[in-house]
Amino acid sequence: MPERGAPTAERTAQTVLAFDFGLKRIGVAVGEPELGTAHPLPAIAAPGFDSISRLVNEWQPRSLVVGLPVAERGEHALARRVERFARQLEGRFRLPVARVDERFSSVEAESRLKGSRTKSAAGRKAIDSVAAQLILEQYFSETAA
Repeated sequence: MPERGAPTAERTAQTVLAFDFGLKRIGVAVGEPELGTAHPLPAIAAPGFDSISRLVNEWQPRSLVVGLPVAERGEHALARRVERFARQLEGRFRLPVARVDERFSSVEAESRLKGSRTKSAAGRKAIDSVAAQLILEQYFSETAA
């Protein structure tokens, strides 16, 4: 019998982890495509590969999703770093990594958390992971169509 709270093969068969890459923090979310829902997990310090390894071991995802920053005109300042991060995830974990346009995820995350203390360190971490949640929900929506 698995430990209490430990993922089981049935629970994780279709699990997907998503990341909202930042230079200081990486927002994290987990979800199930069959349900089309995602839930934020605690954000991790960048670059976070040790923490990501623990998450991959815990959740046993079938794939990963990374929010790709897209600028209205030209290349977003972080686009190359995020693409490098996505390639590193593919290489380290041997899992497919989808890229999703995250253009408005942080703005929407702030809107969802309106009224909470988003100026505090905990609030900023919450925004990062809610942004990852939105990225994952967008991925589910796009792949279900």
